[in-house]
Formats: sequence, C-alpha cells, structure tokens
Amino acid sequence: MQNKFYITTAIPYVNAAPHVGHALEFVQADTIARIHRLLGNETCLLSGGDENALKNVQAAEKAGVPLHEFIDMNSKLFEDLAKKLHVQFDVFQKGSDTTHHYPASQKLWELCKKDIYKKSYEGLYCLGCEAFYTKDELNENGECFEHPGKKLELIKEENYFFALSKYQQQLIDFISSDTIHIVPSVRKNEMLSFLKQPLQDISISRSNTRAKNWGVPVPEDDTQRIYVWFDALNIYQSGVGFGWDEKQYDKWWPADVHVIGKGITRFHAIYWPAFLLSAGLKLPKTILVHGYFTVNGQKMSKTVGNIIDPNIFIDTYGVDSIRYYFLRELPTFADGDFSEKRFKELYNADLANGLGNLIARVAKLAEGITYKGIGTTYEQVYTNEYKKAIEEFRLHDAIACVWETIKTTDQYINDNKPWTLKGVKLEKILTPAIQNIRIVAIQLQPFLPETAEKILAQFKGPTIASQQPLFPRII
Repeated sequence: MQNKFYITTAIPYVNAAPHVGHALEFVQADTIARIHRLLGNETCLLSGGDENALKNVQAAEKAGVPLHEFIDMNSKLFEDLAKKLHVQFDVFQKGSDTTHHYPASQKLWELCKKDIYKKSYEGLYCLGCEAFYTKDELNENGECFEHPGKKLELIKEENYFFALSKYQQQLIDFISSDTIHIVPSVRKNEMLSFLKQPLQDISISRSNTRAKNWGVPVPEDDTQRIYVWFDALNIYQSGVGFGWDEKQYDKWWPADVHVIGKGITRFHAIYWPAFLLSAGLKLPKTILVHGYFTVNGQKMSKTVGNIIDPNIFIDTYGVDSIRYYFLRELPTFADGDFSEKRFKELYNADLANGLGNLIARVAKLAEGITYKGIGTTYEQVYTNEYKKAIEEFRLHDAIACVWETIKTTDQYINDNKPWTLKGVKLEKILTPAIQNIRIVAIQLQPFLPETAEKILAQFKGPTIASQQPLFPRII
C-alpha cells in the first residue's frame, strides 16, 4: 500500500500578477512533491487563490475591472506561471468557489462556534497583511514590519471574534514537542517567544460594508463576511474535500507539509492550529518556512519598482535554469538575493560549463561504442547526504550533492584521458562515467525535470549520440 503525502504552498493573494517570490515557493513545493512521487508515495500538491481579501476588491476597483473578472484573470496568471515552471499542482482551489470552498468555510465556522462571539472593536488594520495589529506589534514609525511605509487604517466596527487565548497553552505544548513541527528551528523559537505574551482573541469577520459584500457569508448573519485568514487557511482543507467529499478529505488530511514564507508564520503556526483544535480536526504535521528574496540587495517592492517577473527569465533562459537558481543559490530557510548578474554567473559556471559540458564530453567520447546500462531507480539513488539533506528540507544542499558527482566525474574523465583510448579500454573507462551521469540525471528529476528527462533519454543505451548543448553559454 502506498503512503500518502499531502503538501501545500501558501495561498497567494491575487490582487496583482505573481512575482519571483511566488515562483520560488511554487518550485520548492513542487520539488518536494516530485521527490515523494518518485519514492512511490501517493502525492497531492495543492495551491490556490486567496480571492476573498479586501485588497483584491480595492485592486479591482483601482483597475476599473469587474471584481469576478479581475479575480479570475489574476488567478489564471498564477496557474499559468506554475505550468510554465513545470510545477505539477494536483489541486488549485479558488477562494471564490461557491460549490466547494464556501460550504467548507461555513462548516469550519460551525465547528468552531463555541469559541466565536461578537463584539465592537477598534484597531489598526494592515491591508497588506489583512490583519489587525496592536501598537506594540509595530515598528518605531507605527508601521507593520512586513509593509513598512504603508499607513495602517484605524477601523472601528462590530465583528465576530475567535477565542484564540483559550488555546495558548496547547499551542505552546504542540510547538515545543514538535507535534506541529516548524522548520527551521529559528521560526519555531520565534513562535514560542510570541506565545510567551498573553494571546489576544482575533477578529474573524468583516462587515458587508467594508468587505463590499465580497467573500464567504457568516452563517446565520447576512451582515458579515468571514475574515480572510479564517477563510483562506481553510483552502488547505476545502481543496481536498472538507465539507463536500469526506472520503477524499479523510484520505488526504492532515497536511504533511505547509510551505510558506516567513511573514505568515504566525497565521499558520498559531491561528490555523487553534482553529483546527477548536473544530476537533487534525493538525498539520510540518510547517516549512522559507525566506524572502531581495533584488540586487534591496527588498522587493512595488514602491521601489524592482518586482521581477519570472516569466521573462523563463522565456529567455529556459525553465530549468531558473529552477536551478531558486534551488541552489537560495538556502531553503534563509533570505537570498536575485540578480541577473549572479543568475548569469551561476548559469555559465554550473549549468553550461558544469553539467552541460560533462554531458557533451562523455556523449562525444561514447559515440560508436555499445553501453550495457545498469537500470537504476530513484529509490536506489535516494541515499547518503543527498537523502539526509532532502529529509531535512535542505534542498540547496541536496542539489549540491548532485554537483559533487558532476565534479568528481569530470575529474575522472580528466585523469583517465579516454580520448587517448579505443575499443574495450575506452568502453571500460567510460562505463563508470556514463553510470554516474545516469545517477546525476535520476537525482535531478525532482529539481530539473526537463533536463533530467533529456539526459536519461540520451544515455539510456545501448548507443549514445551527441546532441545540442543542454545549456548554451550566456554571453
């Protein structure tokens, strides 16, 4: 019997086109999902569109486009980017889906009803985060740390609240014990530090007036809409059957891994588990938190004007080159910089001169000889440091292991000088190099799927032929 593996990306807001940060997370999650498929696990990778946020409403108004049309148009941009990146989403769950998502969010509300109450509230609201903040949670200028330079709005209205404070000790226990496993440990420690302060109950609805009548209606109260985080986080469940196909839901839930950016850790590690505890539902197993992109050393920002469209890089340099940059250049858990200069350097050094050159050299030397290939499966090459790095979600270290094999194989060719040999002697020297290339290709399958497929097709035996360079040098 296969093991199941359920992994999700964060659910991006669709108030604008996707940028390179979204592409990074899509590729990270896809790589992990591909690994589990290759290991024989029945795997589901989910993403979707956080479509019920107030920022989406305002963006549509600013664009002068009808709301549903705007939402559908932008959500499609995210789906199209995923396809272009060779990211294999099994589910893309839209928040505006009235057939599946609306009843799922209303069911979650009903299950949490004992912890929901209504009261008048006044607070500072960050539209970027779609969240209320207290003054001590803001920077010295009274701004949100995630969105500096943007003024918070003072909101006063009657909302429904969730009794988050009730779950403080349980959350501390679950996070401390790794029942909710937060990776890396620095993010776990941040959440435990946050939980040392008394937890405040949180607003989970908005008035129809402020929500512009957009979003999931609150059950039994047609004056309110379910607030974005209570609604959007539930896409992880609604996309796999919660509230509409219990057999499918029982098969996939709980999530094995939520892949998210560091700015939304609190919502996933504290708010989301509390909702699930209240509802009597199973908790996600692992929350994998990655860092942010800077661009040429600066934080990516619409104000600065340095938002990078990943489509341009894919169209110019090929999909696997950008997947490689994401997975090798950026440590999985840390912030990293994206610059075209560094992209070209890495492309030429590792892809053109490294992998591409090795493939071209060995293929040329192997022309005319018969290779008796040894069949190898992914499970057979899922070993040693490569395996350990993947199990610890250090994707950059796993791909580095592959490049060590490339370097040692290249050195083996240099040392043994097969271009000076013929016949049986040539075949004897080339066989280990060819087998190493097959191992490299198999280990690269989750990371660079298109490239791996090309290499395996070229080196499947019994004869090998030269082909066009995998990665032509960038001048």
